[in-house]
Amino acid sequence: MTIQEKLLKVQTELKAPKGQFNKFGGYKYRSCEDILEAVKPILKDVKASVVIGDEIREIGDRIYVQATVAFTDVQDRESSPIYVTAYAREPKEKKGMDEAQITGTASSYARKYALNGLFLIDDAKDPDSEEYKNESDKKAKTAPAKKTDASDLDRFVNAGQIETINMLLKKAEISEEKFCEIYKIAVIPEFPADRYDDAVKKLEAAIKAKKGDK
Repeated sequence: MTIQEKLLKVQTELKAPKGQFNKFGGYKYRSCEDILEAVKPILKDVKASVVIGDEIREIGDRIYVQATVAFTDVQDRESSPIYVTAYAREPKEKKGMDEAQITGTASSYARKYALNGLFLIDDAKDPDSEEYKNESDKKAKTAPAKKTDASDLDRFVNAGQIETINMLLKKAEISEEKFCEIYKIAVIPEFPADRYDDAVKKLEAAIKAKKGDK
Protein backbone atom coordinates (compact mmCIF):
# COMPACT_ATOMS: atom_id res chain seq x y z
CA MET A 1 0.00 0.00 0.00
CA THR A 2 1.09 3.56 -0.64
CA ILE A 3 1.10 6.04 2.23
CA GLN A 4 -2.10 7.57 0.87
CA GLU A 5 -3.78 4.14 0.83
CA LYS A 6 -2.64 3.50 4.39
CA LEU A 7 -4.06 6.82 5.54
CA LEU A 8 -7.34 6.05 3.76
CA LYS A 9 -7.54 2.71 5.59
CA VAL A 10 -7.00 4.44 8.94
CA GLN A 11 -9.60 7.10 8.12
CA THR A 12 -12.11 4.43 7.13
CA GLU A 13 -11.58 2.07 10.08
CA LEU A 14 -10.98 4.54 12.91
CA LYS A 15 -13.75 4.71 15.49
CA ALA A 16 -12.84 7.20 18.21
CA PRO A 17 -15.47 7.13 20.98
CA LYS A 18 -16.20 10.11 23.15
CA GLY A 19 -14.55 8.81 26.31
CA GLN A 20 -14.78 11.99 28.40
CA PHE A 21 -17.82 13.37 30.22
CA ASN A 22 -18.46 16.95 31.29
CA LYS A 23 -20.52 16.58 34.48
CA PHE A 24 -21.60 20.20 34.56
CA GLY A 25 -22.64 20.45 30.93
CA GLY A 26 -23.98 16.89 30.83
CA TYR A 27 -22.35 15.98 27.51
CA LYS A 28 -19.73 13.53 26.25
CA TYR A 29 -16.72 14.55 24.20
CA ARG A 30 -13.51 13.03 22.83
CA SER A 31 -10.04 14.17 23.79
CA CYS A 32 -6.72 13.97 21.97
CA GLU A 33 -5.88 10.93 24.11
CA ASP A 34 -9.12 9.17 23.06
CA ILE A 35 -8.19 9.54 19.40
CA LEU A 36 -4.63 8.33 19.92
CA GLU A 37 -5.75 5.31 21.94
CA ALA A 38 -8.22 4.30 19.22
CA VAL A 39 -5.81 4.76 16.31
CA LYS A 40 -2.81 2.85 17.71
CA PRO A 41 -3.99 -0.66 16.73
CA ILE A 42 -4.78 0.46 13.18
CA LEU A 43 -1.39 2.16 12.83
CA LYS A 44 0.27 -1.08 13.89
CA ASP A 45 -1.76 -2.99 11.32
CA VAL A 46 -0.89 -0.69 8.38
CA LYS A 47 2.72 -0.19 9.53
CA ALA A 48 2.48 3.57 9.94
CA SER A 49 3.30 6.01 12.72
CA VAL A 50 1.97 9.33 13.99
CA VAL A 51 4.17 11.97 15.59
CA ILE A 52 2.81 15.22 17.06
CA GLY A 53 4.82 18.36 17.70
CA ASP A 54 4.02 21.81 19.12
CA GLU A 55 5.32 25.27 18.36
CA ILE A 56 4.48 28.56 20.03
CA ARG A 57 3.49 31.31 17.58
CA GLU A 58 2.91 34.98 18.31
CA ILE A 59 0.32 36.47 15.97
CA GLY A 60 -0.45 40.11 16.67
CA ASP A 61 -0.59 40.45 20.44
CA ARG A 62 -1.85 36.90 21.07
CA ILE A 63 -0.05 33.62 21.61
CA TYR A 64 -1.07 30.53 19.63
CA VAL A 65 -0.01 26.90 19.97
CA GLN A 66 0.61 25.35 16.55
CA ALA A 67 0.29 21.56 16.58
CA THR A 68 1.55 19.53 13.63
CA VAL A 69 0.73 15.87 13.10
CA ALA A 70 3.00 13.80 10.85
CA PHE A 71 1.67 10.54 9.37
CA THR A 72 4.62 8.39 8.24
CA ASP A 73 4.91 5.09 6.38
CA VAL A 74 7.45 3.08 8.41
CA GLN A 75 7.89 0.53 5.62
CA ASP A 76 8.66 3.00 2.86
CA ARG A 77 11.26 5.42 4.17
CA GLU A 78 11.43 7.22 0.84
CA SER A 79 7.80 8.34 0.93
CA SER A 80 7.11 11.82 2.27
CA PRO A 81 5.09 12.09 5.50
CA ILE A 82 1.63 13.63 5.37
CA TYR A 83 1.35 16.70 7.61
CA VAL A 84 -1.69 18.42 9.11
CA THR A 85 -1.46 21.58 11.25
CA ALA A 86 -3.95 23.17 13.62
CA TYR A 87 -3.87 26.18 15.96
CA ALA A 88 -5.33 26.96 19.37
CA ARG A 89 -5.09 30.38 20.99
CA GLU A 90 -4.08 30.81 24.59
CA PRO A 91 -6.62 32.86 26.57
CA LYS A 92 -5.23 36.02 28.10
CA GLU A 93 -6.16 34.62 31.49
CA LYS A 94 -7.87 31.55 32.89
CA LYS A 95 -9.00 31.56 36.50
CA GLY A 96 -7.60 28.72 38.56
CA MET A 97 -4.81 27.91 36.09
CA ASP A 98 -1.13 28.81 36.07
CA GLU A 99 0.63 29.73 32.82
CA ALA A 100 1.86 26.19 32.18
CA GLN A 101 -1.67 24.80 32.46
CA ILE A 102 -3.01 27.45 30.09
CA THR A 103 -0.43 26.46 27.45
CA GLY A 104 -1.10 22.77 28.07
CA THR A 105 -4.83 23.24 27.50
CA ALA A 106 -4.23 25.11 24.23
CA SER A 107 -1.80 22.37 23.15
CA SER A 108 -4.38 19.65 23.80
CA TYR A 109 -6.98 21.49 21.72
CA ALA A 110 -4.57 22.15 18.85
CA ARG A 111 -3.41 18.52 18.80
CA LYS A 112 -6.99 17.25 18.88
CA TYR A 113 -8.05 19.34 15.89
CA ALA A 114 -4.91 18.45 13.93
CA LEU A 115 -5.77 14.77 14.47
CA ASN A 116 -9.37 15.51 13.49
CA GLY A 117 -8.15 16.97 10.21
CA LEU A 118 -5.83 14.05 9.48
CA PHE A 119 -8.33 11.30 10.28
CA LEU A 120 -11.52 13.08 9.08
CA ILE A 121 -13.16 13.26 12.50
CA ASP A 122 -15.98 15.79 12.70
CA ASP A 123 -16.15 17.54 16.07
CA ALA A 124 -17.89 20.64 14.73
CA LYS A 125 -21.08 20.01 16.71
CA ASP A 126 -19.37 18.98 19.95
CA PRO A 127 -20.10 21.38 22.85
CA ASP A 128 -16.38 21.87 23.52
CA SER A 129 -15.65 23.09 19.98
CA GLU A 130 -15.19 26.69 18.88
CA GLU A 131 -17.62 26.21 15.99
CA TYR A 132 -20.33 25.08 18.41
CA LYS A 133 -19.75 28.20 20.51
CA ASN A 134 -19.80 30.50 17.48
CA GLU A 135 -23.03 28.92 16.24
CA SER A 136 -24.65 29.29 19.67
CA ASP A 137 -23.54 32.93 19.86
CA LYS A 138 -24.91 33.58 16.37
CA LYS A 139 -28.29 32.07 17.26
CA ALA A 140 -28.46 34.13 20.43
CA LYS A 141 -27.69 37.35 18.55
CA THR A 142 -30.10 36.72 15.68
CA ALA A 143 -33.00 35.42 17.78
CA PRO A 144 -35.96 37.81 17.63
CA ALA A 145 -36.61 39.82 20.78
CA LYS A 146 -39.37 38.45 22.95
CA LYS A 147 -42.10 40.49 24.51
CA THR A 148 -42.25 39.91 28.23
CA ASP A 149 -45.61 39.77 29.92
CA ALA A 150 -46.75 38.67 33.37
CA SER A 151 -46.86 35.00 32.40
CA ASP A 152 -43.26 35.17 31.13
CA LEU A 153 -42.02 36.36 34.51
CA ASP A 154 -42.98 33.02 36.04
CA ARG A 155 -41.04 31.14 33.37
CA PHE A 156 -37.69 32.74 34.12
CA VAL A 157 -35.53 32.93 37.24
CA ASN A 158 -36.21 35.86 39.55
CA ALA A 159 -33.72 38.43 40.86
CA GLY A 160 -32.82 36.36 43.93
CA GLN A 161 -32.23 33.24 41.84
CA ILE A 162 -30.09 35.18 39.39
CA GLU A 163 -27.96 36.44 42.28
CA THR A 164 -27.55 32.87 43.58
CA ILE A 165 -26.51 31.58 40.14
CA ASN A 166 -23.94 34.36 39.77
CA MET A 167 -22.55 33.63 43.24
CA LEU A 168 -22.22 29.89 42.50
CA LEU A 169 -20.63 30.58 39.11
CA LYS A 170 -18.01 32.73 40.81
CA LYS A 171 -17.24 30.02 43.38
CA ALA A 172 -17.07 27.35 40.67
CA GLU A 173 -14.90 29.67 38.53
CA ILE A 174 -17.25 29.24 35.58
CA SER A 175 -17.93 32.24 33.38
CA GLU A 176 -21.42 33.54 32.65
CA GLU A 177 -20.68 33.02 28.95
CA LYS A 178 -19.89 29.34 29.51
CA PHE A 179 -23.02 28.87 31.61
CA CYS A 180 -25.20 30.47 28.92
CA GLU A 181 -23.48 28.40 26.23
CA ILE A 182 -24.17 25.14 28.08
CA TYR A 183 -27.83 25.93 28.64
CA LYS A 184 -28.27 27.59 25.23
CA ILE A 185 -29.56 30.92 26.49
CA ALA A 186 -28.48 34.46 25.61
CA VAL A 187 -28.33 35.85 29.16
CA ILE A 188 -28.87 34.48 32.68
CA PRO A 189 -32.19 36.35 33.24
CA GLU A 190 -33.62 34.16 30.45
CA PHE A 191 -32.78 30.98 32.36
CA PRO A 192 -35.93 28.82 32.78
CA ALA A 193 -37.23 28.77 36.34
CA ASP A 194 -38.07 25.06 36.13
CA ARG A 195 -34.39 24.24 35.56
CA TYR A 196 -33.10 26.40 38.39
CA ASP A 197 -32.88 23.64 41.03
CA ASP A 198 -31.04 21.33 38.65
CA ALA A 199 -28.56 24.08 37.73
CA VAL A 200 -27.90 24.88 41.39
CA LYS A 201 -27.20 21.20 42.15
CA LYS A 202 -24.75 20.97 39.25
CA LEU A 203 -22.99 24.17 40.24
CA GLU A 204 -22.70 23.02 43.86
CA ALA A 205 -21.30 19.69 42.65
CA ALA A 206 -18.78 21.56 40.48
CA ILE A 207 -17.70 23.63 43.51
CA LYS A 208 -17.25 20.49 45.65
CA ALA A 209 -15.28 18.80 42.89
CA LYS A 210 -13.05 21.86 42.55
CA LYS A 211 -12.38 21.89 46.31
CA GLY A 212 -11.57 18.19 46.17
CA ASP A 213 -8.94 18.79 43.49
CA LYS A 214 -7.06 21.23 45.70
